[in-house]
Amino acid sequence: MASTGRAAVFFGPGKPFEIRELPLPEIEPDAVLIKVSLANVCGSDLHFWRGDAPLRLPEDGWIFGHEMTGRVAKLGRNVKTDSLGRPLREGDRVAYTYFYPCGRCYVCLNKQPAACPAKIERPRGPSEFPYFHGAFAEYYYLRPGGALFAVPDALSDELVSPVNCALSQVIFGLREAGLAFGGSVVIQGAGGLGVQAAAVAKDMGAASVIVVDQLSGRLELATAFGADHVINVKEVTERKERVALVRKWTGGMGADVACDFVGFPQVIPEGIEMLRPGGTYLEIGTISRGAKVERPADLSHVSPGQDQPSLLRLGVAQRGDDEDQPRRPGALTAPRAPAIGCADWARPVRPQVRMRHPGRAGSAPRCS
Repeated sequence: MASTGRAAVFFGPGKPFEIRELPLPEIEPDAVLIKVSLANVCGSDLHFWRGDAPLRLPEDGWIFGHEMTGRVAKLGRNVKTDSLGRPLREGDRVAYTYFYPCGRCYVCLNKQPAACPAKIERPRGPSEFPYFHGAFAEYYYLRPGGALFAVPDALSDELVSPVNCALSQVIFGLREAGLAFGGSVVIQGAGGLGVQAAAVAKDMGAASVIVVDQLSGRLELATAFGADHVINVKEVTERKERVALVRKWTGGMGADVACDFVGFPQVIPEGIEMLRPGGTYLEIGTISRGAKVERPADLSHVSPGQDQPSLLRLGVAQRGDDEDQPRRPGALTAPRAPAIGCADWARPVRPQVRMRHPGRAGSAPRCS
């Protein structure tokens, strides 16, 4: 086995990656060293690369990326099986997690490990043990406590690599948002998350899956993945017309669930307008620090009045601690984003709006 491995080190937006040779770490008894076979570029990776969601990076750079798959290079001496108890050997293909809930905090003890506040960590530099912290490298070090699963030969690396993020977070998010058999869902954005959300929604029994994007090729792919209706914003240019189409396709009511998979908070007010009374808005795509979204001025279609219970539920993406983020009335604030990963859920931003707090979309089935 080699004693070193290469990694692409990131030093910030506008700067070239540097290929570094790093020593392979000593393997802890409950850890696993994985030889990366394939790494994807997630949409959140692009946000960080472009500087949409800037981070304070270590002086020696950052190895990022999180959608990946590979083969076991070396097992810690205590690791004999995968997380389902199946025998595991060096050379086996595996899918594995990227975040590490602590298992000890109040949230974890309440069986919500996806919401563990310790799960999101600062970016780690390549000089810090165990050196291989991200997907854009020849190796990845699965730390003690990380889950991993043997992969059947029938699944290609191309199918497996997004499972720990794109696929698992849309499964988790749609489930937590309450999408039910026979329900309707609006998917804003037909990128990697959106097209998988279309497939997952149909598999969950959704009767009407509506996908919104501005690229015809993406919308064609969304249709192949299960979308019943698509809206091209370059063709349907007026927001009111797009909302009217959603109501037409949902029997005049609006969607049970609407989701942001775009990554730009400006789409959120339109998505909220597409909801039925009592609908749920699921926010996964937006990770930009401090981004503010104006709540639609008229929420009469979802919340009938101040003196009545709120009928709008919002699941808002939260990538970090936002305790020191002031919020003004009528605004949703996307908090700071210390690390890439799967969507989280925020606390209520207005008293009359109930907001679910189920945890981070990285948990079950463990984008984590």
